Amino acid sequence: MKVFVVGANGQIGQHLIRLLSESDEHSVRAMVRKREQAESFQTLGIETSIVNLEGTVGEIAEGAKGCDAIVFTAGSGGHTGADKTLLIDLDGAAKTVEAAEKTGIKRFIMVSALGAHNRENWNEKIKPYYVAKHYADKILEQSTLTYTIIRPGGLLNEPGTGKISIAENLLRYSIPREDVAKTILASLNEERTFKRSFDLVSGDTPIFDALQKV
Repeated sequence: MKVFVVGANGQIGQHLIRLLSESDEHSVRAMVRKREQAESFQTLGIETSIVNLEGTVGEIAEGAKGCDAIVFTAGSGGHTGADKTLLIDLDGAAKTVEAAEKTGIKRFIMVSALGAHNRENWNEKIKPYYVAKHYADKILEQSTLTYTIIRPGGLLNEPGTGKISIAENLLRYSIPREDVAKTILASLNEERTFKRSFDLVSGDTPIFDALQKV
């Protein structure tokens, strides 16, 4: 399976690119928005597409052409305003869903946020971010795509443990970014995750075993 990673230069994206490039089962194309980012990946032998999520659906579709799956792990970042959150985390995600449908790519994995489906649990300090994630997820759920929505808890840079906890409603716990990437990788072909959404935090269950119970 050839996987188009949107947000490849982000921290989860970089972990996922590495895992996919080392995989015997999958190949990868990194979507980035700057030429220097593309050159950095290309020196590692990673195929790239230079596309801006603020561009058109057609541009995103052209960048993804020939791929079998899309992983959306892009984000506007914590230092931007609500306008960029709206343009990237919501409209950028919506356009990527449209691009997948346009090019006939059926498999789509969305990296959302813990509790994004439950308004009562939203953090007031970053409420626009949760609004964007909530409605981006709804757009994906209402699409024709074979989706999986992964809602990770607080993201850590420490090494992954390979052990997670999955549920519909989890309290506010955290997880290493590396384990989020490993869960994405394991979900690609796991039919139990098809058309499913779940919260994801660190736990005691190996990733493969946890996905059998989604």
